[in-house]
Amino acid sequence: MIDHIVFDVDGTLTDGQITISDDGVESKAFQSKDGLLVRVLPKLGFTTIFLTGRKSRLTDIRAEDLCISLVIQGVGDKVKVLSEYMSEHNLSRERVAYVGDDLNDYAAMQLCGMKACPADASKEVRDICDFVSTKKGGRGAVREFCEYLLKKQDRYDDMLKIFNIKF
Repeated sequence: MIDHIVFDVDGTLTDGQITISDDGVESKAFQSKDGLLVRVLPKLGFTTIFLTGRKSRLTDIRAEDLCISLVIQGVGDKVKVLSEYMSEHNLSRERVAYVGDDLNDYAAMQLCGMKACPADASKEVRDICDFVSTKKGGRGAVREFCEYLLKKQDRYDDMLKIFNIKF
């Protein structure tokens, strides 16, 4: 059963655009609907991880807002970092899902029991995924995956209860 979810950031939680002003100020746009479900995952027992190739203060800010368990930025070799994490925590591949979108995610995704991506992910990544969202990165793809995973694990109603929704 999946209890760890690794999220790439740029192109997955964002649309991949990075805007840098003349004075060097960076901006990114994150989807609030993605964040709503990511934020409740720890309350349901999931460990959430941001694993990203870029370093950005904005990623730290968003991670704190979403109660992300672990943030690893500036990663050149995602396979090495994820392998070490899984080994240190004695995690089998069946316990880990990875949501990514591009070639630098491909090999690390192969380590995981479930692979997911936005609709606009690279063809190579889409080809190996168990779940391909109908939505683009930064436009609800992560939310759609979270709903899919919670339903697949019969935990969707548990999530609804957090929002005081009862049927």
